[in-house]
Amino acid sequence: MADMFDKLDGMVMHYQEVMNMLSEPDVANDNNRFRALMKEQSDLAPIVETYKAYKENKQNVEDSLQMLEEESDEEMRELAKEELAESRAALEELEQKLKIALLPKDPNDDKNVVVEIRGGAGGDEAALFAAEIYRMYVHYAEGRGWKIETIEMEETGIGGMKHVSFMVSGQGAYSILKYESGVHRVQRVPATESGGRIHTSTITVAVMPEADEIDVPDIDEKDIKIDVMRASGNGGQCVNTTDSAVRLTHLPTGIVIYSQTEKSQLQNKNKAFALLRTKLYDIELQKAQDERSEATLSQIGTGDRSEKIRTYNFPQGRVTDHRINLTLYKLDKIMDGDIQEILDALITADQAKKLANMNEAS
Repeated sequence: MADMFDKLDGMVMHYQEVMNMLSEPDVANDNNRFRALMKEQSDLAPIVETYKAYKENKQNVEDSLQMLEEESDEEMRELAKEELAESRAALEELEQKLKIALLPKDPNDDKNVVVEIRGGAGGDEAALFAAEIYRMYVHYAEGRGWKIETIEMEETGIGGMKHVSFMVSGQGAYSILKYESGVHRVQRVPATESGGRIHTSTITVAVMPEADEIDVPDIDEKDIKIDVMRASGNGGQCVNTTDSAVRLTHLPTGIVIYSQTEKSQLQNKNKAFALLRTKLYDIELQKAQDERSEATLSQIGTGDRSEKIRTYNFPQGRVTDHRINLTLYKLDKIMDGDIQEILDALITADQAKKLANMNEAS
């Protein structure tokens, strides 16, 4: 515990140093340094404010205890007891917040994300469900004011999607959406089912932090095969009269990326390379996670993309997240993007598990 408060005292001192630097004229004229310091100030401010509230409540506890020792008036003693109880409760809550704030932070948490959805078992029904989950995430992101940009998409022609990749840009996007990676299962009666039998289909969701040249510094041109072609719509219908679509094949990994959402070949090429960097970075992250058994044990679920994480049962109108045994009976709202309750529960459970592991280690 002493180590925690020493760390907090150091953070308060550093926060003041950052605030002082932000007021210096040479920093104001250096955009890169100013932005970096503003980011640091923004990250530190909530912790500093929580610590300030903690110390205020700790002082209130001490003052109330002293009053109980010295005060003989019964009415004043009752008042001191009430204040003592309130301050102790606040102290406990603030201490928990500080512990969570000091948990090791995922370096990718502030990044934008690339979400990839692929139909799994179930054929056309899986593709239809993939399209619905895509719309669920789009509605959720729009509700938060995040930006959505489609990278690649393969539609089935009946309203489904074999796969779709899209970028979500927004504050803390990866820290929130990373819990969505895994297998999502749907149980319902397909529109084509004449016997009224419930079918089970699956899709796979992968949430990857956006990578840049720093994360993946070198992609050897010899390892890339580039094909250009005309973009096409469903059923091969030509929707472009120029060779604007780009297909990248990364020979060492076999990763194939097809981009046709932009009007120019250069724009599609840039999008394809951005997605390739993200996928290569994600491969490295998965390798590192597999090598760190402690990291795997400290998170909700196994972290394996093949893990079944959630079931959407349409006949019962329920959604169940299997990692935290959470069941909600508001399927319609969830499919319309109302997934914050699930995400909040996952974040809370993840933090609790990490705190428990940290306490065991200490």
